[in-house]
Amino acid sequence: MRKTAYRSLLVPLLLILAASTSAAAQKGLKVYISADMEGIAGVVTADQLGPTGFEYNRFREFMTSSVLAAIEGAREAGATEFVVSDSHGNGESLLIDRFPEDVTIVRSWPRPLGMMEGIDSTFDAVLFVGYHAATTNPAGVRAHTLSSAHYAAVKLNGVAVPEGGISAAIAGHFGVPVVMISGDNVAVSETQQLIDRNIAGAVVKRAIGFHSAATLTPQAAEKIIRAQAKAGVERRAQIKPWVLKKPVRLDLTFKNYRPAEVMALLPIIQRTDAHTIRFDGKDMLEVSRMLEFIGEYSSDLTP
Repeated sequence: MRKTAYRSLLVPLLLILAASTSAAAQKGLKVYISADMEGIAGVVTADQLGPTGFEYNRFREFMTSSVLAAIEGAREAGATEFVVSDSHGNGESLLIDRFPEDVTIVRSWPRPLGMMEGIDSTFDAVLFVGYHAATTNPAGVRAHTLSSAHYAAVKLNGVAVPEGGISAAIAGHFGVPVVMISGDNVAVSETQQLIDRNIAGAVVKRAIGFHSAATLTPQAAEKIIRAQAKAGVERRAQIKPWVLKKPVRLDLTFKNYRPAEVMALLPIIQRTDAHTIRFDGKDMLEVSRMLEFIGEYSSDLTP
């Protein structure tokens, strides 16, 4: 073939490549970050976790810095757009004035999608910052699932899950993979084993007991979170979304007897034992709404 023929083929190919590159740049790379507090470096007790704790205000700063480190790492991997879910306690722990102007922050409750409110199929990756182990795990700092006071187990399709499992299943409904988690060693290992071992793990403390840990300093933790966020976003194509088979069965075990008794008055709820109720949702979104209803409803709600 003559050089002129090669050129006649090469030019269209270069134009197609340039167009596809331009389209990818215009689309950007969207990252969703769900942030909790129990898995932040240094957190061990209620002293750090709520407004009445003497260290809470300081640890709001550490939580915020950890999320900012995740954003920085994701940006290094090409991320261009962020939604951050403030998913701890009252949903008002992050110091929003410290975030870049191009970051959207979801705050307070209730939310139909709980710790994943705002996720949809346009996102490319999910990061978990400050997550913790499940209530059914015998190890892990502050291990619980959704409510340390009220729930003894949360199962999806017969499998006990941590909050990371619930969040990953919601992301999976939209076809979005979880690519990184930070927290103690138990939380990171539990989530990787449940969802995908390729998830990047940022271990910021080693669990000793429910209220004790050997922890990194906040600054050291932020370096690890930044590096693992970058690594996770870079290898997002290697991690599959965690998609649950439909319909999705929720089995929720209460620590007390009466909640199960009262919930079973609803015709869509089955009571399977003294403390456990069952709900079959058509998909994970219905299950998320049910969990939010159970956790938030009270007849004396105001306004």
